[in-house]
This record gives sequence, structure tokens and C-alpha cells, in this order.
Amino acid sequence: MSYSNINMQNFEEVKKSLESKSLRVCVVGIGRIGLPTALSFAKSGLTTIGVDINESLVEMINTKNFPLKDEPGYEEIFKNVISEKKFSATTNIEIGLSNSNLVLLSLPTPMDENNIPDYSALKSVANQLSEFLNPNSLVIVESTIEPGFIENDMVNLITNNDRLELEKNFFIGVCPENANPGEILHDFTNLPRLVGGINENISEVIKSIYNFVFGVELIEMPDCKTANAVKLTTNVFRDINIAFVSELSLMFEKLGIDTMKVLEAAKKKYNFQIHYPGAGVGGPCLPINSYQFLNTAKRIGSELKIIESSRKINEKMPEHVVELLLDAFKESNKSIKDSHVLLLGVSYKPNVKDIQLSPAEHIINKLQSLGAIIHVYDPYYISKTVFDIKTEENLENIIQSMDSAIIVTAHDEFKNLEISLFKKMNTPILVDTRGIIEPKTAKNNQLTFRGLGRGHS
Repeated sequence: MSYSNINMQNFEEVKKSLESKSLRVCVVGIGRIGLPTALSFAKSGLTTIGVDINESLVEMINTKNFPLKDEPGYEEIFKNVISEKKFSATTNIEIGLSNSNLVLLSLPTPMDENNIPDYSALKSVANQLSEFLNPNSLVIVESTIEPGFIENDMVNLITNNDRLELEKNFFIGVCPENANPGEILHDFTNLPRLVGGINENISEVIKSIYNFVFGVELIEMPDCKTANAVKLTTNVFRDINIAFVSELSLMFEKLGIDTMKVLEAAKKKYNFQIHYPGAGVGGPCLPINSYQFLNTAKRIGSELKIIESSRKINEKMPEHVVELLLDAFKESNKSIKDSHVLLLGVSYKPNVKDIQLSPAEHIINKLQSLGAIIHVYDPYYISKTVFDIKTEENLENIIQSMDSAIIVTAHDEFKNLEISLFKKMNTPILVDTRGIIEPKTAKNNQLTFRGLGRGHS
């Protein structure tokens, strides 16, 4: 089906293009969220092209090799839309834009070395939109951004050459992604989505499109900045509450109180939302989202002391994990220097292949600075180089030559390990940062055990 011009502010015209499936879609950024998004649009029958600067990723897609093996349900969708010629990928954004009426931006918003949000990818694409975007197209930003970024930055960049004029021949809105890695298909088809347009009409248009593709509840916000504020609020809520229980767990350790027992009882109260302590908070969302709010506050002269304190707590947790290990080595009368330490898990969260801002990196760096020899086993990174370490191929084969182990990530595989496995180590030292091992069980098996927040005095 060839490209046809559609006025994306005309609700009836958009509705007809959905019914006839003549609407053409371009998704810029086809990574962890963008690729499932593109596949969802293609699955609905809309011809979709994905754009990404990652040449190897584009080549994988165009050679029918699905890149997200840890996202259940999408490989079959991928095969179907590829065979039906509803989806393809390119590194050339001009090709993608010139053949599209609807452009979705699913681009990363990382932090720089000073913890300032980096919007360079979005800004670069905005400059390209100003040059290549078809008139009367609609741009929807799914990336998580600060309130006001659309109004203050994106619009100015897209209209900087006077070819496009907002609300006349160019339209923009937001529909922040709302999916948990490893559960994206479930979340895309079940969780409500926020919608904010540059005006009420565009919000209605966006709602009609997302209802056609996903069929979930769509919550209309008064504008783009409010929708983005809601997205950040929900994620930063989690970052704060994880910091809260992590800080409590440090105190409970000294009091001889098991944090897991406290939380399991506390969640029985109707208004308590359980969050768990751990080795730290990683990933492309929570840490960055907090700094996005902090950056906004700094820009407008506000203070967000609770968020700032929470970030500091979560960023110190990897250091505490190292302290637990050192305490266990001290009890065993063994030096950390030249000892072999095994990290179980490097992913920032369970059951996904993703090491973005993983606390494992900080633990590794600190232990290496103390002279430890680090080994890594992660079922999602078999025989790969991660953080400059060649990961192990088999846990059973390596465990006997280890002096200690740290459970960093709560992968399902680790939850099913027999405790007797750790008795095979040279010195059976085990640190559990995720509440998998019961302290009593570890003690009964003669392990030198430290559980984060588990009440050792």
C-alpha cells in the first residue's frame, strides 16, 4: 500500500484511515520498548517501519532474527508481521518519515556523568523531523521526559526552519510508555495509558489510534506536561519507597530484625504497598526518572528533598552489599584480597537481559579495588563479556573454586537453587541481597551467611 497524505488533526479522516488500514506508521527507536510498540502497530494491520541508528539491530530484524528473546509473546508476532510485510526496519530516518503519517518516538533518555538527563537523541530526531516530516503528520512522544520538554524544546526544534507550523501542518502529543521489561505484551494489552495532546482535538485523535491498536483504557490529560508529570510521579514513587525500606533494612540488621518478616506482615494492612530492599535500583527508568524531577526542580528553583535523599540511599546500597561480604570474610578469618567472588546475576532486575545502571557494576568495581577476583554467572549472559568480565558458562562447574557468592539479581533460576550447592565453595560464604535464602536454612547448612536486612547482629 503506497503512502497517502492524511490530515492527522482531522478526527474523521484518521478514523477512516484506521478502518482502511491506510495509515502509515514510523517508530523511531526500536529497542526494548520501541520494537514491541512497532510490532503492536503492525499486528493491528498498519504498515509500520522502524528506524534505529543501531545497524546490527536493523540487520537482525530485516533478516528475520528476533532480538528480544526475553519478551514473551513477541517473537510469534514478529514472524507474522514480517511475513505479511507489515513491518520492516531501516537506519535511514528520511525513508521512515517520508512514508509515514504517524511518527512515534521511543528514544532513550539516559543521564550524563553529572546525573543530568540527556535528551540528545530526542533533540537530534527533532531536528530531522523539521527537515523530513510530512506536512499534516502527527508526532507522538512515548519516551519518558520532564514536564514541559515538549512545549519548551521539541516544538521549537521541529518548527525551527519555518517549514512546519504547530497546529497548522504539524501536530504533537505524548503517550508515555507504560510497560515492565519482561512483561511488555501483558502490560501493553492491559494497563491504562496516559494521553496528552497539544490541544483537545489531538488528544482525541491519539486516543482513537491507541484504542485501535491496544484497546486499553486511555486517560486523557489536559496537556503534554501533565501526562509526563504523571508518568514520572508513578515511577519516582517506587524509587522513594524502595529507598524507605532499604534504609529501614539497614537499621533492622543492627536490631536483629528480619526485614522480610516485617514486610510480609505489613502488607496485610489494606493501604500498605510492599516494596523490597536490595542491592540497589537500576534500569533505564527509576534512577533516571528521579533525576528528571530533580533537574526540573533545579531549573525552576524548587526543592525535592525527599527524592534527593532517596536517590542517595539507593545509590549507597551496593556499598552496603560489599560491607556485608567483608563482614562475612572477617568472621571466616579470610582476606578478600585474591579471593574468588562469584556474582549471581548482573541484570538490573529479574528475568530480563538488561544491565543498564545495574548495581552489579558498582559491586564489581568496589570488590576489584579491594583485590578480589570477580566471576559472574547470569543465565541471560552465558559466556559473554559484561563489565569487562567473561561470564561463566555453567554454575555447577565454577562453584567449587569460589570463596564466596553474592546473589545480586533474583532470577527465577536462583530461587530454585539447592542451598547445598553453596556448601561446595572453598569457604562457604554467601550474601543474599534479594531475600531468597532463609537465614535459618543457611545456618543449618553451616554457611557463613549475610542477608541484606535479615537481622544479623
